[in-house]
Amino acid sequence: MSQVGASQADIVALLGQGLSNTAIASQLGCDRHRVAVIRRAQGLPDVVAQPLTLEQKWSALTRALDGGHLEWCGEKVGPSESPVMRYKGRSYSPTKIAFTIQHGRPPEGQVKPECGMRHCVAPTHVEDQPGRTRLRDQLWLLRGGHARQTHCRRGHDQSVHGRNLPDGYPYCGACHQRAPEADPNEPQGAPCPS
Repeated sequence: MSQVGASQADIVALLGQGLSNTAIASQLGCDRHRVAVIRRAQGLPDVVAQPLTLEQKWSALTRALDGGHLEWCGEKVGPSESPVMRYKGRSYSPTKIAFTIQHGRPPEGQVKPECGMRHCVAPTHVEDQPGRTRLRDQLWLLRGGHARQTHCRRGHDQSVHGRNLPDGYPYCGACHQRAPEADPNEPQGAPCPS
């Protein structure tokens, strides 16, 4: 099944560039077993596969955009087209890899971009749950809000369940109630804005 024009000289030239049998066969449209026979006849060793590290594969599947954003060019799953990367038989979250690259540790909870770009995977743009809570608490305080209470109206510990909307507005992640300090004029038990 070799392509007309895929001469032995063409194959030898690509062997000299260090390409694998499969890569040469794919490039020239010929049978990889023919490439292997020619490799052996030339006395050349098989190419040892140099697998990419997890971070190298992640980097190869990203594309830089304006504003320091990184677009995920790899696999996306589900209706929301969530980025996913498969590596050595396992699935990984590209945003979690980005977080680990930036912080040198695995994330806690969900990792999301805080830059406003959906599915951005730039390491400097993603935060884990504690980091997101810390940043949004700071935003709330800068906007004139009060410090988060230790417990919500229903008694949930806010060091565990405290969350914030992207604009910093605090709420309880367990019962989805507005934090008491969010609006003192708000009736007790008012639902968190969606």
